[in-house]
Amino acid sequence: MRLLVVEDDLQLGDALAAGLRQFDHAVDWFSDGAQADAALAGAPYDALVLDLGLPGTDGMGWLRRWRQRGLQLPVLVLTARDSVEQRIAGLDAGADDYLIKPITIDELAARLRALLRRSSGQVQEVWSHGALRYDPAAKQVQWEGKPVELTGREMALLEMLLLHPQRVLSRALLQEKLYDWSGSEPESNALEVYVHHLRRKIHPRIVRTVRGVGYALGAPEGTP
Repeated sequence: MRLLVVEDDLQLGDALAAGLRQFDHAVDWFSDGAQADAALAGAPYDALVLDLGLPGTDGMGWLRRWRQRGLQLPVLVLTARDSVEQRIAGLDAGADDYLIKPITIDELAARLRALLRRSSGQVQEVWSHGALRYDPAAKQVQWEGKPVELTGREMALLEMLLLHPQRVLSRALLQEKLYDWSGSEPESNALEVYVHHLRRKIHPRIVRTVRGVGYALGAPEGTP
């Protein structure tokens, strides 16, 4: 997943971004709504973690503005505002989930996985595709019942393809999903290398190349 974190507490924001990257997510963190608004226009995020107590226009104001604009991105509000009325207001403003600080990074990651499952229609905890089994919580992949060892980037690519099994994903989109703005630019052939590794480690047809467009999940192979 590529995640956007909006948190004005510098220590907490840094900790959230670092913690979520440990789950192999690409994470961009900003400390105010205006920066986040500009980022939303320039990157294909999968979910947004939003603090309400932001400088200037608060998180609730930005959330209403984004929803009125038609933003469909799943939004998880993470805040110290813990009254029932404030939680109701946050959900009514367009939040998909509402968590009270403090919270462990494990719970935050689990809530984000649940949001992504709901938004993509993946209701099962373990995703299946032919003989492939993928557990996004445990980050475990099996092919025909045998474990497959993947790197973080390889697993992130496989997850993206599984999330959109009927869609051809462009090379540019996949690169934007796999990399945040905090790291160095990927090598020009990095995506092709990851695709090659998935084919070698899982099955030669697990990823389908659509010439001139991008990549798609291959037809189910093997015995379920």
